[in-house]
Amino acid sequence: MSKPSDKNAPATLDIGPVVSASHLASGAMPAMSEMEFALTVVNNAFSRWMVRCMTAIGYAGMAPVDVLILHSVNHREREKTLSDICLVLNIEDTHVVTYAVKKLVGLGLVKSGKRGKEKTVAITDEGASACTRYRDVREALLISSIKSMGLQDEEVSRIAAMLRALSGQYDQAARGAASL
Repeated sequence: MSKPSDKNAPATLDIGPVVSASHLASGAMPAMSEMEFALTVVNNAFSRWMVRCMTAIGYAGMAPVDVLILHSVNHREREKTLSDICLVLNIEDTHVVTYAVKKLVGLGLVKSGKRGKEKTVAITDEGASACTRYRDVREALLISSIKSMGLQDEEVSRIAAMLRALSGQYDQAARGAASL
């Protein structure tokens, strides 16, 4: 802690980057530890948001992956295969998607079908209505708040592109780690 030059001036702290694991920040790129902590915090906040938004529109008890799959199935209003959903959402374990789809079918939000030998999933009218209500709550509570921060669409898109690029780096590193 640095000493203030004036008795009445507040002390300033030199605490460095905000990370969850200082041993990871001691490597060649400390900023990545800061990014990983931010990703952890935002992932948990995003998961909590999805679950609570679905509860607000009348669907309590859904897991974050259930909500992601519901929106993915509703995307462009065409049926998806389980492998489509896994690919788009970068989910490695198909059982996770299979379980979530069964849950969503039980809630009447999606319906399952077949295309050849492959299982398909399509949105129901109730599911599309739930997605619309979710969007309305999202606009009222989340988007209006984010817009008031002054973030521009271009800046948000740039950050999203960077995060997608980073996901590729993590995937490649995961393949490397699996081969060790």
